[in-house]
Amino acid sequence: MPLPPHPLRLAVALDAPQAPPPSDAAPYLALARLAERGTLDFVTLGDRFGGPGPDALSVLARVAPATERLGLVATVTTTHTEPFHVSTGVATLDWVSRGRAGWTVAASTGEAEAALVGRRPAAPAAEVWSEADEVADVVARLWDSWEDDAEIRDRATGRFVDRDRLHHVDFTGRTFTVRGPSIVPRPPQGRPVTVVEVADAPDAGHAERARWAVAAARADVVLVRAEDPGTAGAARAALRDRARAHGRDPGALRVLASLSVELESPADAAGLADLLGDWFAQGAADGFHLRPADPARDLPRIVAGTVPTLRERGLFRRSYEGATLRDHLGLPRPASVYAPAREAVR
Repeated sequence: MPLPPHPLRLAVALDAPQAPPPSDAAPYLALARLAERGTLDFVTLGDRFGGPGPDALSVLARVAPATERLGLVATVTTTHTEPFHVSTGVATLDWVSRGRAGWTVAASTGEAEAALVGRRPAAPAAEVWSEADEVADVVARLWDSWEDDAEIRDRATGRFVDRDRLHHVDFTGRTFTVRGPSIVPRPPQGRPVTVVEVADAPDAGHAERARWAVAAARADVVLVRAEDPGTAGAARAALRDRARAHGRDPGALRVLASLSVELESPADAAGLADLLGDWFAQGAADGFHLRPADPARDLPRIVAGTVPTLRERGLFRRSYEGATLRDHLGLPRPASVYAPAREAVR
């Protein structure tokens, strides 16, 4: 059976109940290889800023050379991290993975985390998410600050870069300024995939409204935590409408329903395939982000049971056709915003 015009997207969270030490990538590496055998679009890994748990960017940078096609999405906290460091860290992951990187935008409101950095006190959620919006904006500009053909690498003349193709972003936000350009060449994907996770309704308080604003304005992929297909579908429609209001193509926004999963027996995998297929048929989401209760137990059952069933029903790929995360998600590679301006001057 051929795939539908817009095949189901499938991702999984690798966050474990008992997280290994921050530098121990071995458990995540085994899970990522398994997810890749299942041809999943991407995996996500949370980052417990200031607490025990993985350094998501570092762990996935270790996973990247040992995988070939799987997308790798690390959580990055914007509140106490300089935008310049966010951009270079995610760009580095994109280079190491040869174009398979993404990042989940996160914000911090905890006093303990603020004290670790000592730069400023904790701020309300709405305020730090407003800042996260500016960080996501300037990070994309920093990735664009090197045009695609900026590198010359001419040994004969000793020229490494065409300075006319480097650009200062000159960004001034409410809590930071960034001059730029980046110190890292433009990533293989142009811009690594930006992911934002939201609740199923934008009116759950000031903080959630701020999250929705970031998702509509900046995200390539939105993960919606929903309990039923009707609510998920309504959230998808609302997010697409808000993206359109920002002048974006709503069809380029991938909205995935983020579902908690606990498979107590191998037979549960067939029931999960039924649920995903039913939600997808109703237009509830473009795909699914599964959050296993125990990835070491549940992911093998997803790959061995759920994925083959979805394939048999013509809902999911049998092999990767592209090489980058944007390829998997059907997203175009964006041009640098600075390239047209340079050409206009000429």
